[in-house]
Amino acid sequence: MMDASQGEPRLIYQQRLEQRRREAQELLSREQALANVRLAAFLLTLGVLGLAFLGGWIARSWVLLPAGGFVALLFVHDRVIRARERADRSVVFHEAGLARMEGTWAGTGETGERYGDSEHVHAGDLDLFGVGSVFELLCQARTQAGQNTLARWLLEPAPPDQVRERQAAVAELGARIELREDLALLGTEVEAGLHPEALKRWSQRPQLLSSRPWRWGVGAMATTSVVTLGCWLSGIFGPAPFIAALAAQMILAAWLRERVLKVVRAADLPARDLALLAEFLGRIEAESFESPLLLRLRASLATHGVSASQQTAALRLRVDLLDARRNQLFAPIGALLLWTTQLAFAIEHWRKTCGAALLHWLDVVGELEALVSIGAFHFENPDSVFPEFVEEVGGLFDADQIGHPLLPAVDCVRNDVRLGSNCALLLVSGSNMSGKSTLLRTIGVSAVLAQAGAPVRARALRMTPLCVAASIRVQDSLREGRSRFYAEIRRLKAIMDLADGKTTLLFLVDEMLQGTNSRDRAIGAEAVMRGLLDRGALGLVTTHDLALARVADELAPRAANVHFQDHLEAGEIAFDYLMRPGVAEKSNALELMRAMGLTT
Repeated sequence: MMDASQGEPRLIYQQRLEQRRREAQELLSREQALANVRLAAFLLTLGVLGLAFLGGWIARSWVLLPAGGFVALLFVHDRVIRARERADRSVVFHEAGLARMEGTWAGTGETGERYGDSEHVHAGDLDLFGVGSVFELLCQARTQAGQNTLARWLLEPAPPDQVRERQAAVAELGARIELREDLALLGTEVEAGLHPEALKRWSQRPQLLSSRPWRWGVGAMATTSVVTLGCWLSGIFGPAPFIAALAAQMILAAWLRERVLKVVRAADLPARDLALLAEFLGRIEAESFESPLLLRLRASLATHGVSASQQTAALRLRVDLLDARRNQLFAPIGALLLWTTQLAFAIEHWRKTCGAALLHWLDVVGELEALVSIGAFHFENPDSVFPEFVEEVGGLFDADQIGHPLLPAVDCVRNDVRLGSNCALLLVSGSNMSGKSTLLRTIGVSAVLAQAGAPVRARALRMTPLCVAASIRVQDSLREGRSRFYAEIRRLKAIMDLADGKTTLLFLVDEMLQGTNSRDRAIGAEAVMRGLLDRGALGLVTTHDLALARVADELAPRAANVHFQDHLEAGEIAFDYLMRPGVAEKSNALELMRAMGLTT
């Protein structure tokens, strides 16, 4: 197999996709051929049955030959079908990777809309969740645990030491396409059957059959019944000892019946869920890692010296054995052996031994899936870099050629942005659609990705830990009777409160106080910006009101004016999306209105 270091990511995906398509086509041809052979074997079996049982022309034993062949073909055909389905899923895996690199991925993945919160100080403003969101671009997690972990990392910045550990793990996982592909294909099966909340509830249930003496006693009583039955049948003594032992075990079984049934009913779904995870865990355990975080996660999957995949397989075996009680032929033997009772004790013993570890296994799977998701993003975006976290008094966000990761690479215009002790505020002016809001989202999303352990689209980024807060997409609420202006000042109040925290605030405000008159806007905006700077915050504020430009002048050198501009090209307004120093000297509002036929 081709290693990720042997070529450009797009070429690697394309070559692997072509290979998987060939494999899928070959397997489909084999599947169709086997289906025809299987049909022929079935018809042959019917023919031999007719000759043997109706005509009596051949010995009945001849039926075994075609019947055996038909049964063998069933197993072979099933294996080929599974292999073909896996190859089809592998094709989808590589097609999705290419779609992300080509910018055609929006609306095709897990959007994470359930994690959205309109009251969050930056999630909605920065498009972290929803169709075409950062989460959809990143997420390759198939389990709910993995999706929850990735969402939490986007919402809760990690400290620098933890970020650096994640960066090393992400760099390692990005190059391991085989591992990422295997986990994605296994995860497709896990996704449909895994119920993490049910697993957690089951693992935390009170123990119903926890007494070791009782467990040994049940085993001893079943052994006594078998031995006395054997002695009676062999003539060593009469039936009385067996009848006494059987009566005693029936009384014991009746006394334990209610608790045993509760254990059996509760274990059925979790055991099958864990069986789905066993392959997933086994694939992780089989991989050799180098980064400290991945080594630590893999090592933590062992419980009492036994791997998580082996432990989950052991529970599945107990449940499979439990299913034997439904066989009518086995039922008398099962009753004699106290089969259900003994297995209920064994299941409870497993839960006592591994129940607490089960929650950890789910957390490990979630963390690994989140790392794998970011690792794929790292591999598919070779022009991105890992940010460097530094110690800087007053906070720092120093980016060279930074761009928005949701934009196709060919359309992404990059800019240098420097915020720190020398200049903590950029007041961004410019015409409509010139790139002001996109710049704010670029800075915000980059800070979020950086503190999740992901690379960012930039040539370089040096930064301190930052608390990100934004007021870009604040909306009114008819149901709550709340105007947009009121919603905005509520958000500004929340931003101001965050500026009093221990972590330097990075604030991003689009069109500050645009819902009020120009006089009040100027006074209010100056007060807010001055208050944020006095609290040591860094940030950007956009405006259409050129009168606000004087605020930056009055706050200099802590603040500076920058702008985006446009120009007419063949009678249409064109933008280069490049940030320049100073104040915008014109607006395109009238030109846009003329283009729409609203003015002359």
